[in-house]
Amino acid sequence: MIRATLLLLFSNNIVIHAQQTQATTDSILKMATVNVTVTSMNGKPRKGELIIFHGQTTGKIIKGVSDVAGKLKQLLPPGDTYNVSLKSVSDTTQYAAITVPTLAEDEFFTEPYWVRVKYDPARTYRLDNVHFDTDKATLRKNSYTQLNELLEYLERHEEIKIEIAGHTDNIGTASHNLKLSHERATTIRNYLTNKGVKGIRLTVKGYGDTQPIADNSTDEGRQLNRRTEVRIL
Repeated sequence: MIRATLLLLFSNNIVIHAQQTQATTDSILKMATVNVTVTSMNGKPRKGELIIFHGQTTGKIIKGVSDVAGKLKQLLPPGDTYNVSLKSVSDTTQYAAITVPTLAEDEFFTEPYWVRVKYDPARTYRLDNVHFDTDKATLRKNSYTQLNELLEYLERHEEIKIEIAGHTDNIGTASHNLKLSHERATTIRNYLTNKGVKGIRLTVKGYGDTQPIADNSTDEGRQLNRRTEVRIL
């Protein structure tokens, strides 16, 4: 579970009137500046965190990544309220909403918004949208969206090493399930290395049916137990 808190400080977005400015300056001043700082719970800057601004009215999505100091400066178009979220390996958590008003033709923003996010990431993530063919280690087509999100996370966090953990339900023999879970985890590892992730960062482990998280006597429980997890090492 992610431990998080948010400090959201809105500036007094006072507008000024101007008769003549350069077109490029106009376009920048017509945008609201948001300064985001991302740290751990004890204040350590978090580099490579993906911040998403999602317009409630327009549906517009704007993304930015925190730098080595844990900071991000983002411009937002006026006339919408933006949900501010942080994307981890498989979770997206909303922290705030920023309303950027519509300006008159001769008005401009003069002060930024400030957002501070403090959080400690989870150590284990379940890849709920990664699926395999029945009793095989071949990925289904609908798995690649989440695998690519994992790939992007690893690209943003080059210092992180992970364990790819495969799990099955209890249908079949224990030895077969252990082998199958290892092969499925290896399939994901191969996908990531083929995309450029260094193999030294990826550990593969098959647990078979030894670590259920639900009742194997029901279809729903067995479905939950057939899963792939990513563990931050």
